[in-house]
Amino acid sequence: MTGWKKCWILFLPLLLSGCMMSASAESLYALPQLPEEYGALSAQLAEILASGAEYAPPQSGRNLPPVQKVDLDGDGSDEVLAFFRISSEERSPLKIYIFRAVEEGYQLAGRIDGSGTSIHSFLYEDMNGDGIQELVVSWSVSAEVQAMSVYMLEDLEPVQVMSTSYARYTLADMDSDDDQELVVLRSDDAETGFCLADYYDWGGGSSSLQLQSTAKLSVSVAALQWVQVGALRGGKPAVFVTSRLADTNETITDILVYRQGGLENVVLSSDTAVSTQISPATNLQPWDINDDGATEVPMPEPLPSEGGGEAYWKIYWHSYGADGAGQVQALTYHNLTDKWFLIIPPEWDGRFAVRQNNISSSVHATTFYSVLGRAVGDELMTIYTFTGTDREAQAAKGGRTILRRRAGLDTVYAVTFSSAYENWSYAVSQDVISESFKLIVNQWSMGEN
Repeated sequence: MTGWKKCWILFLPLLLSGCMMSASAESLYALPQLPEEYGALSAQLAEILASGAEYAPPQSGRNLPPVQKVDLDGDGSDEVLAFFRISSEERSPLKIYIFRAVEEGYQLAGRIDGSGTSIHSFLYEDMNGDGIQELVVSWSVSAEVQAMSVYMLEDLEPVQVMSTSYARYTLADMDSDDDQELVVLRSDDAETGFCLADYYDWGGGSSSLQLQSTAKLSVSVAALQWVQVGALRGGKPAVFVTSRLADTNETITDILVYRQGGLENVVLSSDTAVSTQISPATNLQPWDINDDGATEVPMPEPLPSEGGGEAYWKIYWHSYGADGAGQVQALTYHNLTDKWFLIIPPEWDGRFAVRQNNISSSVHATTFYSVLGRAVGDELMTIYTFTGTDREAQAAKGGRTILRRRAGLDTVYAVTFSSAYENWSYAVSQDVISESFKLIVNQWSMGEN
């Protein structure tokens, strides 16, 4: 779905007028003059507002405007959805109106009523492959409770096909049938303290979304951090659930796959009932680090350090088979502050150390050293991050070679090599270093809060 189709159609005149910065919240939700074809729609929205409603757009996710324009049924004509709250209605104060395009403008086709304090998130997705978008709505019921519902559209009239409380959820084609199933993470109703993953699949000729199976996770809902759709080695779809244990500052990864007709946590130990994939906590998400089509999980280990110095980490990236067995696919060093990482040559493992030095606010240096036994040895190379106004000039000084420029040219990265590196037994060419140097981009956790 292209972004412009979900435009702020009512706010476009304000955006174009240049008064966005000084406009109040109330004026942003007011109705400006619209093109003639939206006259009927404008009148209907004004009537809803006059009845005591206020705009109540989704609070998170990709679809945030209070009025959105999208082709729901694939007929080439855009429908309009508007999000409201009518506080005087105690049971179902939240409203999502669906308007269809007709010759004279727009007319009301359907409405979703919801309870709670706000609409938390909203998704459009043709989950069952019939060419018509399903609507996935999550509701903030209270500060502690969230609920979600999925609606099918029958002649644009919404029909609820499932509803449940949840902590996180994600859509994924888990069984490779070209339909999008639903994986919902929630607290155990038996109050065991553990989180459960419910798997909903389409049944009855793709006309209903039914709970098929439930898998156990390793942690409580409070520890959940990220939920991502990825793949095992060989391409089998999987959901990677990353949690952080606050008391031990560890990361624990659960991996959910569809197998034998249901959802299974393939890394859950039968002995401990907890995932086998536990490591020191980092701010790195699972990711296809080497572009092989499989999702790798980061597993950090400390680099050699001098007593009392700051700890630095190397990251092993593990991919997984259908049996849950992991294999190391890559080794990296990540500089999260300066937003870059280096894929480490395999022959360096166990033979290098790292130190970071912020020379100034606009010049940061990360130096790699050799390791002699367990001691830090000679300086090998330094990777610089330049952000000052003279960054280009700085990057070209002192025999430095530019590695990358970040988009917008606000940051330049460069490297220098020492004479010790040239004589180091494990040295690789400058071209290999350049190819192995990567910029960190923002990752998107596909699980919805």
